[in-house]
Amino acid sequence: MTRNIERMRTRLQSLGLALRPHVKTCKNIDIARQLTAGQPGGVTVSTLAEADYFFENGITDILYAVGIAPGKLAAVADRMARGMALRIILDHPQTATAVARAAREFDTRFRVLVEIDADGERAGLRADAPELIEIASILDAAGCHVDGVMVHAGGSYHCPDADSMQQMAETERASAVAAAERLRQAGHAAPVVSVGSTPTATFARDLTGATEVRAGVHVFQDLVQAGLGVCEIDDIAISVLTEVIGHRSEDGRLLVDAGWMALSRDRGTADQPIDQGYGLICSEDGEALDDIIVTGTNQEHGIVGRRDGSPLNLDTFPVGTRLRVLPNHACATAGQHDGYWIVGSPDQARRWLPRCRGW
Repeated sequence: MTRNIERMRTRLQSLGLALRPHVKTCKNIDIARQLTAGQPGGVTVSTLAEADYFFENGITDILYAVGIAPGKLAAVADRMARGMALRIILDHPQTATAVARAAREFDTRFRVLVEIDADGERAGLRADAPELIEIASILDAAGCHVDGVMVHAGGSYHCPDADSMQQMAETERASAVAAAERLRQAGHAAPVVSVGSTPTATFARDLTGATEVRAGVHVFQDLVQAGLGVCEIDDIAISVLTEVIGHRSEDGRLLVDAGWMALSRDRGTADQPIDQGYGLICSEDGEALDDIIVTGTNQEHGIVGRRDGSPLNLDTFPVGTRLRVLPNHACATAGQHDGYWIVGSPDQARRWLPRCRGW
């Protein structure tokens, strides 16, 4: 984990930008402090519960990077009144109108980033959309701060090679910078140009015009990132400890006590060249067992077998054998649990790090 954090920090320093880590992956203050050590700026969250947790632990500069639901604006105003430097995002004039209305109702000058769409993958406006200036005008008239733009190139998760990943990173950067420049030409300061994801941050060659990078899954890495070439299997710092509880002698597979409630249903590697099932199996000490994966899950049971379907030598895995499962998606798997055991060398005491929960 420490190696992953340092690698991303060094990478962004070479590009001249600071990280605003997306702490939805770790959801733990000790890890967040390691992520933000020595850097300006704050963190990115995906829920108001996360914002509360990190604020209570001393982090005040927070970007809530999910399009704001109008029904949450009273809660945002309350947090800002208590001293949280909370920014919200939106991408529609109707949402901007709701924010303007709430600004007047709650006497709050909301701080807003307009979400920009770089690749048609998810939310956001195209950089040249006429609604961009309309949104800014609505917010400005209500006394809100149009702080800039943010973009997340979700299409990076479908890039097959380094060249296409670099191109996606450039598309992400260029879209955000173009949108910010349009806002400035219309009279809005737009000081913030927020870009990033772990894949694009890893492969970007030039981030000129951006002011910060958001990445989060790099803290743990996962099988999807390994499949994209972002990391190696050995870089994955998170696993689920499980135990063999039975054998399926008819097809040479194992039963373990980690089903989808422990691993999540994420199948993010299914469309990659190497399908890792519901997770890659390692020995208890973390050594990957090539081509042995979780092939299926029930609620509390996992089925372990070879990727090609050939039978395992079940005598190698007696009942009680402890194994580790590397996850497809670190965020999804971590989200199934209340915290982490930090496991170091044999002479180090294990530490329990709790995660915040809820929305």
